[in-house]
Amino acid sequence: MFTPLPVPAQGTIGFDVTSGTQLGIPQSSILTIQPERLYSSSAYGRRVARGLEADGAVLTAENRRIEAELRAEEQMLAERRLSMEPAAFRALADAFDEKVQETRRLQESKLREINSVGEVARREFFRLSLPVLQQVMRETGAGAILDQSSVFLSADAADITDLAISRIDAVLGDGAPTNEDVQQ
Repeated sequence: MFTPLPVPAQGTIGFDVTSGTQLGIPQSSILTIQPERLYSSSAYGRRVARGLEADGAVLTAENRRIEAELRAEEQMLAERRLSMEPAAFRALADAFDEKVQETRRLQESKLREINSVGEVARREFFRLSLPVLQQVMRETGAGAILDQSSVFLSADAADITDLAISRIDAVLGDGAPTNEDVQQ
């Protein structure tokens, strides 16, 4: 004979339905996140990547143009070598060498600046994302969010990367300054 199991009273199934439990939000004391994907998949990270890519393309084009100019100058200098006094040629060659070294330093400085802009934007993203992640922690009852790459084993349900991306995108958007930000 079949005996039905007793149905528990509302709110005694293992979670309190009145505590604001939301679908799609894990209830766990420890959550994991993929920081690199959080940044690179967010609207903010994608905007920064597009900007850095554009700046890098401009620098690459500039480097190619400068390289062509220097090659032409070097070729012209090599052609003049036979018709010049060795001391005069040495002075021109040294000046050309110094010009090449200075150009290289300048272009490397521009590359470092592009990379620095990317690092500053990344740090700013995580700083601005902190309140959103803290809110997720409060909602889930978590005491920690760990970098998933340093966790040996966890349930997929503990990974909040997708949730965090959607929440951060909703709060930060792509992080580009708005007209109001520019006017202030």
